[in-house]
Amino acid sequence: MPTTVSAALAFVLVATTVHLFSIGVAMWRCHRSKSPTSGGRPAVGIALVRTIRDLGAHEEETLRSSFNLTHPHHEVIFCAASDSDPAVATVRKLIAEYPHVQARLLIGDDRISANPKLNNMLKGWQDAKYDWIVFADSNLMLPPDYLEQVLTAWTSDTGAVCAPPIGSAPAGFWAEVECAFLNTYQARWQYAADSLGLGFAQGKTMLFRRDVLENQGGIAALGSELAEDAATTKIVRNAGLRIRLAGPSFFQPLGQRSAGNVFARQLRWAQLRRLTFPGWFALELLTGSAAPLLAMIVAAPAFGLPPVIAVAALAALWFGGEALLARTGGWHLSWRAPVSWLLRDLLIPVIWLRAWTAHGYQWGGHKVAWQPGGSASMTTESAVGIR
Repeated sequence: MPTTVSAALAFVLVATTVHLFSIGVAMWRCHRSKSPTSGGRPAVGIALVRTIRDLGAHEEETLRSSFNLTHPHHEVIFCAASDSDPAVATVRKLIAEYPHVQARLLIGDDRISANPKLNNMLKGWQDAKYDWIVFADSNLMLPPDYLEQVLTAWTSDTGAVCAPPIGSAPAGFWAEVECAFLNTYQARWQYAADSLGLGFAQGKTMLFRRDVLENQGGIAALGSELAEDAATTKIVRNAGLRIRLAGPSFFQPLGQRSAGNVFARQLRWAQLRRLTFPGWFALELLTGSAAPLLAMIVAAPAFGLPPVIAVAALAALWFGGEALLARTGGWHLSWRAPVSWLLRDLLIPVIWLRAWTAHGYQWGGHKVAWQPGGSASMTTESAVGIR
């Protein structure tokens, strides 16, 4: 067998094995998450802090889910940078509708970092009356046992509990592509890493115990990186603790998306991963199906098949596994999914290459920029940010 064929075959086999392993791990986590929660430290009080900005699709519905939680001892704190934010009126209306829920709205812009989201989080952290504090983005749908789930995931060696969002309710093709990135790609890899003891924080859900974070510099320390979740990962690991993942059962309704929305958002996240974990980010080029499918063209003679048949068979195996994962998790799955997965995998190397050269992004009307080897800066612009 020629050396090039042998090398291509080895790469295909290794990549496919890793891919199927990650699917198996994620499926196991899906089965486990469907088990009833044990109550998750019911005696402890916990503060739910939701940072709000603008009012996107389904957002009144996701904010309303904050008022239907079953944990017996909790409070809900909403944080907005400005009283003119479109979401503020909706939050005030919801607080009035649920007078039995301990909920309040805090408004103010405390600029402690170049991260506008962290600046918004600060006042919630300071005002919370409980020592367990979970931050949840406003566009995340919270199940009634959300607080129990995140508390149950906390163990003795935990420094923070997080959970990747699962995309749901996509409207249109590009929202399907967003689901392809969020669900059977990013969430899958995060749960695989978590199962190997390499959990990474993600800002959609972040649970802290106050004393643990205060011992590492407090919430202001999350400004040590451009992204608060990357800072959380490094701070927790430096303390000899671990990031644990809850879920995967926390859904983010997507609504309508455009190609520009999806690309800009994925590029922003890719830039942040490249800046904060460059070694791990370098490997992302090989995580999709594009490289194995190309390698299968060379490796096809080893299977005695024409390249077209060999590539089609490998694609069926890769995407069939993703379909099984989506079905197991009860995640969105449609006839357009295979096309979405293929397009996602073709975009991965494009986004990966662009992330190495880009030096800024827009978020929430703010432009965040940095110089190579320098510090970040933030300016406010009239442009609408990408969430």
